[in-house]
Amino acid sequence: MRFVFLHKFIMPIITAVLLTSAPAAQAATCGNTSSGFEAWKAEMADEAASAGVGKRGIAALMGASYATRTIGADRNQKSFKYTLAKFLQVRGADTIVSQGRKRLAQSPEFYASLERRFGVPAGVVIAIHGMETGFGGFMGDSNVVSAIATLAYDCRRTEFFTGHLLAALKLVDQGTISAATIGAKHGEVGHTQFLPGNVLRYGVDGDGDGRIDLSNQSDALASTANYLAAKGWRPGAGFQKGEPNFAVIKEWNAATVYQEAIAIMGARIGG
Repeated sequence: MRFVFLHKFIMPIITAVLLTSAPAAQAATCGNTSSGFEAWKAEMADEAASAGVGKRGIAALMGASYATRTIGADRNQKSFKYTLAKFLQVRGADTIVSQGRKRLAQSPEFYASLERRFGVPAGVVIAIHGMETGFGGFMGDSNVVSAIATLAYDCRRTEFFTGHLLAALKLVDQGTISAATIGAKHGEVGHTQFLPGNVLRYGVDGDGDGRIDLSNQSDALASTANYLAAKGWRPGAGFQKGEPNFAVIKEWNAATVYQEAIAIMGARIGG
């Protein structure tokens, strides 16, 4: 999914990233043009080090470039202003449902295992997968660290994205991502487009190989179900508008048309 408002990532993630950190250095100075970005990186490096980021993470930050396309995307999210009918048409809902049903038929036990483990039905997970990346068909074309660093530097939502930047740098330290990892224009990664703070907090190993890699479909879908479960998904309860689990879909994305689209497609896919 392309980023919308606060996307699917709420402020407690920032707190979680920093809970075990040393006292933070003075906040780096934000800016609204590229002219101050290099100076900001030096300030941010001190802040990151104080938050527990190691050498590899700091090096990734210092190698980041100002992402002009990210700023452009952040200012231009027109599809979320459409009516529900128009949004479903533009986002290819019928195709997502058709392909989603085929995926469910091909791997019923995998999706059943996710529901047993997390309580989230297949249709919802599959609808999110289809909406976010066309089932992995396009997971982005932007450098993750550069995109997140640019948004942390930009004055529009500095605090929110600073938490995700620190998380991204810690993921670099861990080897979960690298300085060269490619994702979406707001720094989301993987099949269902997690921002780094949520990779750190909600990412799980879905295929049992001992690693968390959201470019791996099993890991990404398990992490998606884990996120929804952590946000309060009630197994067996409804997820249409007005039903208990619709509130959890709202946690995934702040746009009303997106929420309603996932609920509708999820029901159509899951039967």
